Amino acid sequence: MANKKTALVIMAAGMGSRFGGLKQLTPVGPAGELIIDYSIFDAKRAGFDKVYFIIKEEIAADFKEVVGDRISKYIETDYIMQELVKLPEGYSAPEGRTKPYGTGHAVWCGKDTIKEDFVVINADDYYGPQCFKLLHEFLVNNNNEAEDKLHIAMAGFVLKNTVSKNGSTSRGICEVDQNSFLTTVTERTHIECRNGGIEFTEDGGESWTKLDENVLVSMNCWAFPQKTLEHFEIQLKEFLDTFKNEGVNPLKAEFYLPSVASRLIDEGKVDAKVLKTEDQWYGMTYKEDLVDVKNALNQKMLEGIYPAKLWN
Repeated sequence: MANKKTALVIMAAGMGSRFGGLKQLTPVGPAGELIIDYSIFDAKRAGFDKVYFIIKEEIAADFKEVVGDRISKYIETDYIMQELVKLPEGYSAPEGRTKPYGTGHAVWCGKDTIKEDFVVINADDYYGPQCFKLLHEFLVNNNNEAEDKLHIAMAGFVLKNTVSKNGSTSRGICEVDQNSFLTTVTERTHIECRNGGIEFTEDGGESWTKLDENVLVSMNCWAFPQKTLEHFEIQLKEFLDTFKNEGVNPLKAEFYLPSVASRLIDEGKVDAKVLKTEDQWYGMTYKEDLVDVKNALNQKMLEGIYPAKLWN
């Protein structure tokens, strides 16, 4: 199975409202590289054959000019457009809605384009080399064709390696069984470094609960067999059907990627291996994070983890 083709799917449709601009196109590396460059470089080095960029039509020209046309010289590339009106047949966007439906919808938008087993990541996160090696090995060595249950995987990051010192973050706290299979993911939407540790609040800061800094968390870094896209279609239709229910706000509701995976696990349609990575995550949730990211990537270049210029 060494010749199995694998793809990296990069969700890059977000405009980075908290960061204040199109953060996917912000230079961070010593030679002006973007965070997305490091993910693609690490994925290519791990053995991935192709990259799909999920973007919005409104940023397509800029994105292709700054990223896609350059990257296509080194690895095969393709594009998936995530648009509000791109929905299963028979469905339409509710009047007044302005944004697409989230990360699960983004991946579903590639259902007719993605032909390979794939790993999906965020464009504005630095994941480090280890997770791409682990997830590529998983995809190549797992046969999902002749079995009733599909095999998916998630890179499990250590919580202390994923927090920002510049503000709150949202993380999916993972529980795994004795064989490292994912059992539950609990979303904590407001996590901060506090009192020498890491704590979360669910009531706007009225009370805080300490978290184990070594617990594994989800960073939207998943490996899926291509056949999983059939389940994205089923769940997206059911999600859109909930708009008819009282109490569901069709203008705000989102179809999240981790929720798709979690439901498939609960229904016994997949098992999800959690592959622990010790790499430090970096992201640009806040403008103040930019200096930390630049310093970290420059240090990794000095340590020989990356060349002085990623793409020669």
